[in-house]
Amino acid sequence: MNEEAKSGVKILGIESSCDETAAAVVEDGRRILSSVVASQIDIHRKYGGVVPELASREHLRQIVPVVREAMTQAGLQFEELDAIGVTQGPGLVGSLLVGITYGKALAVAMGKPLVPVNHLEGHVHAVFLEAFQRGEAPRLPAVCLIVSGGHTVLYEVRQTEHDPAGTLAYRKLGGTRDDAAGEAYDKVAKLLGLGYPGGPILDRLAAAAGNVPAPVRFGPTKTRGNPLDFSFSGLKTAVLYHLREHPEYQSGIRQREAALREGRRTFAELLPLCDAATLGLIKEFQRAVVRDLVERTMAAVDECGVETIMVSGGVAANSALRAAFEERAKERGVKAYFPDRALSTDNAAMIAAAAFAGFQRKDFADEGLNAKASWPLGFA
Repeated sequence: MNEEAKSGVKILGIESSCDETAAAVVEDGRRILSSVVASQIDIHRKYGGVVPELASREHLRQIVPVVREAMTQAGLQFEELDAIGVTQGPGLVGSLLVGITYGKALAVAMGKPLVPVNHLEGHVHAVFLEAFQRGEAPRLPAVCLIVSGGHTVLYEVRQTEHDPAGTLAYRKLGGTRDDAAGEAYDKVAKLLGLGYPGGPILDRLAAAAGNVPAPVRFGPTKTRGNPLDFSFSGLKTAVLYHLREHPEYQSGIRQREAALREGRRTFAELLPLCDAATLGLIKEFQRAVVRDLVERTMAAVDECGVETIMVSGGVAANSALRAAFEERAKERGVKAYFPDRALSTDNAAMIAAAAFAGFQRKDFADEGLNAKASWPLGFA
C-alpha cells in the first residue's frame, strides 16, 4: 500500500448493500476511529433469508442514528471530515439507494467530496485494515478469496505501477457458477432445521462433532472449463437427497424447528437436539465446502506465483476455513491474512478504507450517482 499519500485524511464510510446498516470513520485508509453496524438478522430470520423490501425500509430507519453514532464514537464533527465514501454496488438496489442518497445529501450539505466504492473492493481493504492494526502490510501481488452469502470469487490483486494514490488492480480468476458458499450454508441449515443465518451455527456444530463418523462422503466438486470456478448447488442438493433417503433425520429436524419457533436458537440450546448422524453430516458438509475453497485458492496461488493469500467476507470468519488456510499456507511457505470477525462481515470501515485511494486520485461522484446491482472488479 502507498506510504506517500496525504496524511490525516478522515473519511466517513457508509455501507448498505444488503442487510447491515453501517457507518465508520477511518483515517488515512488504515486507522479505524469508529465503526457502527446495525444488523437486520432478527427481521429476516423468520423468512430464512434477506427480504429486499424489508431491508430497504430498515435501512431508512437506521441510517441517521448509525451515522450519528459513528461520528460520536470518532469524536468528530461533520465539518472535520475530508470526504464521504459510500457503497455504490454490487448489492440490493433498494438497500444501496438508501446509503447513496444519504451520502449524497450529506456531501452536498457539508461541501465534502463523495467517493463511490465497490463493495467487493471494500472486502479486500478489510484484510489490509486488520493487518495494519497489527503493524503489518500484506505483500502484493496476492490472491484474494472473497467468500460470503452473496459472493464467492477469486481475484489476483496487484499494486498499480507508478500510481501515487496506491490504487489496486484486480484480475478475476474464478467465481461461483451458482450458489455462493455462504448461501449454501444458509440452505443446508434450513434443511436441518437450524435457522438463519446458517454459517455460524453450522460452524460450531461441526466443531462439536469431534470424531463422530460421517454418515456420507461428499467428493470434490468438478467444474467444466475454468478449474478455478466454484459450484455449491450440487453439494446442497446432495445433502437434500441424503436427508430424503434417510427419514430417521426427520424427528430431530422437527424438534429443532419447534425450538426455533419458541425462540430457542442458541448453540447450547440446539446442540442437545442434534444426534450423532446429524453432527457427522454437518461436519462432512463443512469439510467439503472448506476443501473446495482452499484447494481452488491454492491452485490460484500456484498459477499466479504469489506469496500472499487474503481471505475476506462473512464466511472468512469460519473457524475451519481459517484453520485449513493457515495449515496449507504454512506448508506452502506463503502468508495467509484474514480480517477479524467484525471486519469479515459487512461493515463501513472497509468502505471508508477503500474510499481513501479514490480520494487521493480525486475519483469523486456527482449528484447523478446511482446504485449498481452488479459491479465486478477489474483492472483499474
